[in-house]
Amino acid sequence: MITFTPLSGAAHNSQTSPLCYLLQVDDVKILLDCGSPDWEPEKKETPYAWEEYCHSLRECAPTIDLVLLSNGDLQHSGLYAYAHSRWGLKAPTYTTLPVQAMARIASIEEVEGLRDEQDIGDQFQVTDGEDGSIRPEGEEEKVPESITKSGKYVATLREVQDSFDSVNTLRYSQPAHLQGKCQGLTITPFNAGHSIGGTIWKIRSPSSGTIMYCVDFNHMKERHLDGTVLLRSGGIFEPLARPDLLITSADRASVISSRRKDRDAALMDTVTATLSSRSSLLLPCDSSTRVLELLVLLDQHWNYSKLRFPICFLSRTASEMLTFVRSMMEWLGGTVSKEDVGEDGSGHHRQDRKRRRGDDDDNEDALGAFSLRFRHLELFPNPQALIQKYSSKDPKLILAVPASLSHGPSRQLFCSFAAVPDNVILLTGRSEPGTLGRILFDKWNDSQRQETKWDNGKIGSNIMMDGTMRLQMKSKEPLQGAELEQYLQKEQAAREKEAASQAALARQQRILEADEDDSDSDSDSDEDEEDEVRRALGQTDDPDERSLKSRKGDNSDGNDWNHIDDEGLTKQLLSFDIYLKGNVSKATSFFKHVGGQTHRFRMFPYVEKKRRVDEYGETVDVGMWLRKSKILEDEAESDDIKDYRRRQAEEELKKAALEPPSKFVTTEVEVQMACRLLFVDLEGLSDGRAIKTIIPQISPRKMVIVHATDDATDALIQSCANIRVMTKDIHAPRIGESVQIGQQISSFSISISDELLSSMKMSRFEDNEVGFVTGRVVTSASSIIPILEPVSVSALPKPVAARPGAEATSRLLGSRPPATLPSSTMIGELKLTALKSRLTAIGVQAELVGEGVLICGGGAKYDGASDALEETVAVRKTGTGRVELEGNVSDVYYVVRKEIYALHALVAA
Repeated sequence: MITFTPLSGAAHNSQTSPLCYLLQVDDVKILLDCGSPDWEPEKKETPYAWEEYCHSLRECAPTIDLVLLSNGDLQHSGLYAYAHSRWGLKAPTYTTLPVQAMARIASIEEVEGLRDEQDIGDQFQVTDGEDGSIRPEGEEEKVPESITKSGKYVATLREVQDSFDSVNTLRYSQPAHLQGKCQGLTITPFNAGHSIGGTIWKIRSPSSGTIMYCVDFNHMKERHLDGTVLLRSGGIFEPLARPDLLITSADRASVISSRRKDRDAALMDTVTATLSSRSSLLLPCDSSTRVLELLVLLDQHWNYSKLRFPICFLSRTASEMLTFVRSMMEWLGGTVSKEDVGEDGSGHHRQDRKRRRGDDDDNEDALGAFSLRFRHLELFPNPQALIQKYSSKDPKLILAVPASLSHGPSRQLFCSFAAVPDNVILLTGRSEPGTLGRILFDKWNDSQRQETKWDNGKIGSNIMMDGTMRLQMKSKEPLQGAELEQYLQKEQAAREKEAASQAALARQQRILEADEDDSDSDSDSDEDEEDEVRRALGQTDDPDERSLKSRKGDNSDGNDWNHIDDEGLTKQLLSFDIYLKGNVSKATSFFKHVGGQTHRFRMFPYVEKKRRVDEYGETVDVGMWLRKSKILEDEAESDDIKDYRRRQAEEELKKAALEPPSKFVTTEVEVQMACRLLFVDLEGLSDGRAIKTIIPQISPRKMVIVHATDDATDALIQSCANIRVMTKDIHAPRIGESVQIGQQISSFSISISDELLSSMKMSRFEDNEVGFVTGRVVTSASSIIPILEPVSVSALPKPVAARPGAEATSRLLGSRPPATLPSSTMIGELKLTALKSRLTAIGVQAELVGEGVLICGGGAKYDGASDALEETVAVRKTGTGRVELEGNVSDVYYVVRKEIYALHALVAA
């Protein structure tokens, strides 16, 4: 049985992102994608819109058995790092290599961007709960107060790195046979288009059949990517056809996209006209996936038009992203795969090759990278670096992250950019509802005529913005004056306190090690035994003996001493001072000693350490063992790991040293809107026409619609209802609504004996061999798997004798007793297109004249055939598993019947 529950991104929902779904196949729980919302919407809601989603994910995270990621953007993979580090999402995770890298880059960009502008406030001590979840120290199930205040679930940089390091990567069409609790499941990734490494997941279950998870795909070939593998040679890719369950998105089912040629022309014309008029353009974009298509498109246009204006890309992770993409050329397609993005196909190619030969150490000219060199592109980590090189009056094209303009460089530039007339803000995506990017898109779309709106297949025109907009700006500012002095004083006090505590711990550790060494000697152990005997008998040493033993270093060994038990010894000592010369080392007194008592000598301060004992014996110092375990683990690490950790520590120290003391400031600014605004759809997704054409060709037995608004959901359901052969078993669950598909099936493992296996008659069907078997299940004490053995003659039930007086069945004289005819079973499903191909290959003409009707013969010549009409045979599919062969008895009839039998597996019972 299959149970599907959308945690976020469901159907019939205006908030279509992020994407996260819980799929349960029998007892295996699979998490499909783990996206993050935009943490900085313009309207601050209480509670936050994502609280329900995050609460549901946190509750089910420790019980997840498998995680599958489909795309490397924040909508599909942004929350994985936090759930893996804080919520116990430790299940095996699979994706492709580009998705792993792009998701890591996008998460790092978001983490650094948010933490540089505001205090997330989630630096708290955590402990592992019994259920595998991560909980604050000292609490059981209460959300940390710091998290509740900020309302954002943002991981740290180290957590992002460690989380994505644990992800398993696969190649396209590489099946992975899972083990453990997921044993029996096979997962296979296929190319989905839309983003580099984008994946359609095919999940095969022995009890539930084939499940296909297909969201956000693109059938069109782009400049840096090929289209999805779903369409091959005008038809559906055979391994992905006819799944038992299809989970697909319908976000653009009601959208008609404009032609790619028109979109590119509108974009390039706007860019050229704006730069030629000495104005600038701001193009908000993402940090890892769809920005590649923009970079390739702009680089081609710059080379073709010979423009000299700079292309500025503001992103902290841009260099790392481009370096990785240049090393993953086999995952790219389109123009990039031809390694030719220059003005012509020869000149720039040879120049780049020569330049590459001249400097092999340059990363820009590495092997396979000259097609993604982007010679006109300049990278900047922040707006301040951009302003230092280019003034605001210089014409330039600026690509800034994120695309939603909710925080980061794009939001900072927008405040100063929007007030300049003739500047253009160019949007390439709609962004998430509630963000500044969606507000600007809605403003542009509402200003268009009805026929030029974005979903009607037309290219709209740019609009002149007016009015004002109030925005909250968050930033980190360095401390100055009294605030800086107060901060430095606190830091100094904290360092002194930390140094004192470290010195005390080091001194205690040295004492522990010294005591351990002393306790190993036989003499000390003997003296310890004598002391224990004396204490047991109630005997005590006199002060002189105690002083002598103290000077000898006689003490009891121990592992953890937190208090002084022998206070009497300390009180009897006169002083703790140490004297080196003469008799001054002896204790003097004003009174005369009575009773011949000898002088007592002053000594170095010593406190006898005693073992801490409970009812089970001596207590163990857990901290000492943890420290020793840490030392052993460090010694066992390889040199590469040690070097990696050392470099990470050095980078963190450098970053901490370079960053001055600062504070987080939130200000509200009023932005004067005077620039122009244009939207060009470059999201790289299939539109409604393609979705309504591809899904019926996939022909799933059951379908679940996700990631869609009300209009899009109804449009796809209505389109499928108008197709007769399309399934009517379509589900569109809302958030938190569970849908059960199929029935609960119990599967058992059984082993066939060698004797029975040798007697079986197997028939080949496609890639499988099937046969009919009858036997008896026998259990063995040496194996937990039962064995199927042939039924012996003695084990067959004996015929029951007729009762006396019963009337015997009348039988004619000389007739034979009736015998049971052997029955047979045909396995398979007849496809008329496959039958037509087989008949055409052997010279029999065949033509499809309607749905489910194939006309065969009529033009071929056979011996003994006189009339073509008499040799015509019609093949009809009247229902599931029902095929009718209609026609005169002729050679064509027997040929067609033979081919129909060949397309099935005939199993004799």
